[in-house]
Amino acid sequence: MIAAANQDLWQGGAACGKNFQVTCTCATNQGVPHPCTDTPTVTVMITDFCPPPGCKGDLDLSHEAFSTIADPRAGGIKISYQQYAAITCSIFLFSLTLYFPCFTTICSFYFCIRV
Repeated sequence: MIAAANQDLWQGGAACGKNFQVTCTCATNQGVPHPCTDTPTVTVMITDFCPPPGCKGDLDLSHEAFSTIADPRAGGIKISYQQYAAITCSIFLFSLTLYFPCFTTICSFYFCIRV
């Protein structure tokens, strides 16, 4: 799933391709009192820039990502998010994608686990 980043997160294109774990935390009082779904967390990849003033928050989620974590009728929700690194390892016909919190000391390293 994909999202667009605001100017602060975009950092001149440096955020493109990075993964963020996004969690619906609550409503923004725009009509749907409890918009978060039973699975309020999704991992998205930043694929675009959301320029001001059109970008109303930090991330502009795709319809698919938004509807996974919240009722689309809500229009806007409050979220928490954290950058995650995603590593996909393919061994024969088996593929494993790992997501882990991205701290500055970890993000520059990639690894593969053989199962």
